[in-house]
Amino acid sequence: MDAATISRETASAAWASIWYAGKRVLVTGGTSGIGAGIARGFIEAGAEVTVVGVGDAEIAAAASDPVLNKTRAHRLDVRDGDAIKSLIGSLDGLDVVVNCAGVIRRGEELDPEIFQSVVDINLNGTMRVCAAARPLLAHSRGTIVNLASMLSFFGGGLVPGYAASKGGIAQLTKSLAIAYAGDGIRVNAIAPGWIATPLTTALQADPARSQVILDRTPLGRWGKPADLLGGVLYLCSPTASFVTGTILVIDGGYAIA
Repeated sequence: MDAATISRETASAAWASIWYAGKRVLVTGGTSGIGAGIARGFIEAGAEVTVVGVGDAEIAAAASDPVLNKTRAHRLDVRDGDAIKSLIGSLDGLDVVVNCAGVIRRGEELDPEIFQSVVDINLNGTMRVCAAARPLLAHSRGTIVNLASMLSFFGGGLVPGYAASKGGIAQLTKSLAIAYAGDGIRVNAIAPGWIATPLTTALQADPARSQVILDRTPLGRWGKPADLLGGVLYLCSPTASFVTGTILVIDGGYAIA
């Protein structure tokens, strides 16, 4: 982690601690990648964070991480509605939900069964978590942030399931913002650009494909999970109290280039 990243994260944590100390946060997909970066930010802001991941290896990695080891980490498959209800029902309360659980199967998603599996995890899984969390969030007048994508707006010939699921996330976010408003729950999403995570390892390792991405990104680099943190902390904060149904693009300028 470079000095600029550390400085940015430290600054974010400093002002965010005013809002998040003692707040109860659930991050799905919070044991790796984007979800782990967001979970770390909430932890450093003083929140009580619960993270979930799908595999034992991810849970073990979180337990050995110097920041994530301060969370409550659970194994959870977001395709399992009963398990989701059981986990959320075990929580004392909930102020924030960040839905980051997701998969991508490049080159395989034209198979209808794989397409269905990707959509079930990325889109239906998000809906299952939102629905199960609604009563607790209504009690706290809490917030939800979903993980959209550049592929919420663009097509992806190798990833039709991922693109369809992320397009669905954008519309789900807007729809739940309307449906949950009466409960005092705000629902927003972030749409990351090209972020260096395990899901994009193959692209980062391919010089030609990575260069195409960099050439189109005005800021000229791959993003990091920490680059998304400020947007999430803002959307869940009191300063965004009149913001709901928004898809916040955080992409280094990729979408406008």
